[in-house]
This record gives sequence, C-alpha cells and structure tokens, in this order.
Amino acid sequence: MKRLRQEMPAVVKTALREAGLEQAYSDRPPYQRNDYLWWIKEAKRDETRQDRLSQMLAELKAGDRYMKMPYRAKD
Repeated sequence: MKRLRQEMPAVVKTALREAGLEQAYSDRPPYQRNDYLWWIKEAKRDETRQDRLSQMLAELKAGDRYMKMPYRAKD
C-alpha cells in the first residue's frame, strides 16, 4: 500500500531542531522520513505520539536503527 506524502507537524520540526537532528533526518531516504511522520501522526493518544517521536529521535541519534530494525546508511 502506497502512503501519501506526509507533511511534517510543527512538533516534529521543533523536536528535530532542538535535538540537533535535522540533518540526520534529512539524510534518511524519503520513504523512511514519510513512514516516521505517518507513524507519529497516526497515534491515537498523545502519550503514544510522544513515545513514537522519542523513538524516532533516538534512532536518528544512534544512526543505526529504523523502526527498531537495523539500518545502515548508503555511502
């Protein structure tokens, strides 16, 4: 199933900026960026949305995970 391109919510943009992870986010493939946004926005509860945002930030900071799966950037 192809997902529509997701717009970045202000809360995600702010969190990326405050964590200094804007470049790490931009370096990810478009499908990963879109998946993260969709996943965060689809949470029904604020607590779940925040947990997902925190997970995305942690994965971007570590640089070796995507949705709890191993990830290695292409050179």
